[in-house]
Amino acid sequence: MATSSVIARRYFDALTRHDIDAAVACWAPGTADEISVRFGELFDAFPDLRIELLDTTTQRERCVVRWHATGTFLGPGRLQDFTANGAQISIDGCDVLEVRADQIVAGDFYMDGAEVVQQLGLIPAPRGLSALANTRTWMQNTAYGAEPEAIAAGVWVLRGGLPRRMNVYLIEDDGGVTVFDAGIVQMTSAIRAAGARFGGIRRIVLGHADADHRGGAAGLDAPIYCHPLERLAVRSPSPYRDYWNLSLLRPWSRPLLTRLLAGWDGGALELAGTVEEGEEIAGFRVLHLPGHAPGLIGLYRPEDGLALVSDCFYTLNPETGISNAAHVPHPAFNLDTNQARESIRRLAALGPKVVWPGHAKPVSGEDVELQLQRAASAAV
Repeated sequence: MATSSVIARRYFDALTRHDIDAAVACWAPGTADEISVRFGELFDAFPDLRIELLDTTTQRERCVVRWHATGTFLGPGRLQDFTANGAQISIDGCDVLEVRADQIVAGDFYMDGAEVVQQLGLIPAPRGLSALANTRTWMQNTAYGAEPEAIAAGVWVLRGGLPRRMNVYLIEDDGGVTVFDAGIVQMTSAIRAAGARFGGIRRIVLGHADADHRGGAAGLDAPIYCHPLERLAVRSPSPYRDYWNLSLLRPWSRPLLTRLLAGWDGGALELAGTVEEGEEIAGFRVLHLPGHAPGLIGLYRPEDGLALVSDCFYTLNPETGISNAAHVPHPAFNLDTNQARESIRRLAALGPKVVWPGHAKPVSGEDVELQLQRAASAAV
């Protein structure tokens, strides 16, 4: 006959594996429905839930299990009337289990419910307040991105910002995802939640180090990579690049964009390493596309002609946020506008089928190469 500690560990091992059937089998008959429903709802709400058994204390038929759990409130369903909002939890608790004849016959669990509610960004309140919390979640999702959109096999785009013109890409990568560009700091939670949904963020690759492309990286707890020529900017605490000439902006947009860039930035970052032309990342080839920034890179997948190119070109007016045809980035933000044009022409020569930039809409259709050639020559 197994000890109560052995049965308790067997039960928690099943929960760690999200194996509800094995967990139910640890209990005496008559509890299957309750256990299945409880943990079915919990694992649906927190699909990446991890339960770590810290230690056990056993006295005869009773075993006290101390545990730690982490997870992301992703849904797809609700949890006690609250809509999934991408919040993360990290909590401690304990179960007191009573074991007889190798099965759990009774159990109580204890944790700080107020702490859980606080970490989820919810308020334990009367009927109707869940609607308020759900409205807040909807507003955050609208502004900063919530649902990644599939754009090709194993590739998703997460859109954020107001209006939703910031593009962050998630690329399937060995059981998790590589994040290409990290948007603005306000998108951090949405990027983290999207990454958890696909198995976790393995690494972040920055297309370049501008504030609206590095902003969310600091809060993602993943190794960060960029081109060697972007290292100083990535490590700089300033949201501005020393070669920018904001006097080229219209007078009304200059103070607005100056404030926005500071508000979008997440601060200086530590690098895990660098990537260069020709290297492979999650099935894509790295392209060095300088001009807008010295170390701007794109990712190209020859098998389907998909290119992700950060700010190699714009498909919006940065002063108004209005979408338009592809064109060279605004000279106020370029290191070398003529070099930026050459990088667009080099991209066109590869014959891509669809090209997604760092903002707004992609270049697609039957004439992608022609659209890019026009972008390289177009007036700003």
